[in-house]
Amino acid sequence: MSNQIEEFNAYRSKMNEKLLADNNKIIKRIFNLDTNAYAAGALDVKTKELLGLVASAVLRCDDCVKYHLESSHKEGASKEEVMETLSIATLVGGTIVVPHLRRAYEYWEELENQQG
Repeated sequence: MSNQIEEFNAYRSKMNEKLLADNNKIIKRIFNLDTNAYAAGALDVKTKELLGLVASAVLRCDDCVKYHLESSHKEGASKEEVMETLSIATLVGGTIVVPHLRRAYEYWEELENQQG
Protein backbone atom coordinates (compact mmCIF):
# COMPACT_ATOMS: atom_id res chain seq x y z
CA MET A 1 0.00 0.00 0.00
CA SER A 2 1.43 3.35 -0.96
CA ASN A 3 1.91 6.07 1.59
CA GLN A 4 0.14 9.09 0.17
CA ILE A 5 1.77 11.40 2.73
CA GLU A 6 5.29 10.44 1.68
CA GLU A 7 4.40 10.56 -2.02
CA PHE A 8 2.76 13.96 -1.69
CA ASN A 9 5.66 15.47 0.26
CA ALA A 10 8.34 13.99 -2.02
CA TYR A 11 6.65 15.33 -5.14
CA ARG A 12 5.96 18.72 -3.55
CA SER A 13 9.58 19.09 -2.40
CA LYS A 14 11.00 18.00 -5.73
CA MET A 15 8.85 20.37 -7.74
CA ASN A 16 9.29 23.31 -5.34
CA GLU A 17 13.06 22.91 -5.67
CA LYS A 18 12.78 22.95 -9.46
CA LEU A 19 10.48 25.97 -9.46
CA LEU A 20 12.67 27.97 -7.09
CA ALA A 21 15.88 26.97 -8.93
CA ASP A 22 14.43 28.54 -12.07
CA ASN A 23 15.05 31.87 -10.31
CA ASN A 24 11.76 33.53 -11.27
CA LYS A 25 11.45 36.60 -9.05
CA ILE A 26 7.63 36.61 -9.10
CA ILE A 27 7.32 32.94 -8.13
CA LYS A 28 9.89 33.39 -5.35
CA ARG A 29 7.96 36.37 -4.02
CA ILE A 30 4.68 34.44 -4.09
CA PHE A 31 6.28 31.57 -2.16
CA ASN A 32 7.71 34.06 0.34
CA LEU A 33 4.36 35.81 0.74
CA ASP A 34 2.67 32.46 1.38
CA THR A 35 5.25 31.54 4.02
CA ASN A 36 4.92 34.88 5.78
CA ALA A 37 1.11 34.89 5.65
CA TYR A 38 0.98 31.70 7.75
CA ALA A 39 3.48 32.90 10.37
CA ALA A 40 2.19 33.71 13.85
CA GLY A 41 0.73 37.18 14.21
CA ALA A 42 -2.55 38.40 15.63
CA LEU A 43 -3.75 34.85 14.84
CA ASP A 44 -1.76 31.81 15.89
CA VAL A 45 -0.36 29.44 13.26
CA LYS A 46 -2.89 26.67 13.93
CA THR A 47 -5.81 29.06 13.37
CA LYS A 48 -4.25 30.33 10.14
CA GLU A 49 -3.72 26.76 8.91
CA LEU A 50 -7.36 25.91 9.65
CA LEU A 51 -8.43 29.03 7.74
CA GLY A 52 -6.22 27.90 4.87
CA LEU A 53 -7.92 24.50 5.04
CA VAL A 54 -11.36 26.10 4.66
CA ALA A 55 -10.26 28.18 1.69
CA SER A 56 -8.53 25.22 0.05
CA ALA A 57 -11.55 22.94 0.42
CA VAL A 58 -13.94 25.60 -0.89
CA LEU A 59 -11.61 26.21 -3.85
CA ARG A 60 -11.39 22.42 -4.30
CA CYS A 61 -7.59 22.21 -4.29
CA ASP A 62 -6.73 18.71 -3.03
CA ASP A 63 -2.99 19.46 -2.84
CA CYS A 64 -3.73 22.56 -0.77
CA VAL A 65 -6.09 20.59 1.48
CA LYS A 66 -3.37 17.99 2.09
CA TYR A 67 -0.81 20.68 2.83
CA HIS A 68 -3.06 22.47 5.34
CA LEU A 69 -4.15 19.20 6.95
CA GLU A 70 -0.53 18.26 7.51
CA SER A 71 0.36 21.73 8.80
CA SER A 72 -2.68 21.73 11.10
CA HIS A 73 -1.68 18.30 12.39
CA LYS A 74 1.86 19.55 13.12
CA GLU A 75 0.37 22.53 14.96
CA GLY A 76 -1.59 20.20 17.24
CA ALA A 77 -5.07 20.47 15.73
CA SER A 78 -7.41 17.76 16.94
CA LYS A 79 -9.61 15.63 14.72
CA GLU A 80 -12.61 17.48 16.14
CA GLU A 81 -11.13 20.87 15.19
CA VAL A 82 -10.33 19.66 11.69
CA MET A 83 -13.79 18.16 11.18
CA GLU A 84 -15.47 21.33 12.41
CA THR A 85 -13.29 23.32 10.01
CA LEU A 86 -14.17 20.99 7.13
CA SER A 87 -17.84 21.25 8.09
CA ILE A 88 -17.68 25.03 7.60
CA ALA A 89 -15.87 24.51 4.28
CA THR A 90 -18.57 22.12 3.10
CA LEU A 91 -21.32 24.49 4.21
CA VAL A 92 -19.72 27.44 2.41
CA GLY A 93 -18.63 25.47 -0.67
CA GLY A 94 -21.74 23.33 -1.03
CA THR A 95 -22.10 19.68 -1.89
CA ILE A 96 -19.48 19.95 -4.66
CA VAL A 97 -16.93 19.98 -1.81
CA VAL A 98 -18.04 16.55 -0.51
CA PRO A 99 -15.56 14.55 -2.67
CA HIS A 100 -12.75 16.73 -1.29
CA LEU A 101 -14.14 16.22 2.22
CA ARG A 102 -13.86 12.46 1.70
CA ARG A 103 -10.25 12.68 0.54
CA ALA A 104 -9.42 15.08 3.37
CA TYR A 105 -10.86 12.67 5.93
CA GLU A 106 -8.82 9.81 4.46
CA TYR A 107 -5.63 11.92 4.50
CA TRP A 108 -6.25 12.98 8.12
CA GLU A 109 -6.67 9.33 9.10
CA GLU A 110 -3.35 8.54 7.49
CA LEU A 111 -1.71 11.42 9.36
CA GLU A 112 -3.10 10.08 12.64
CA ASN A 113 -2.04 6.52 11.82
CA GLN A 114 1.45 7.65 10.88
CA GLN A 115 1.78 9.38 14.24
CA GLY A 116 1.24 6.30 16.26
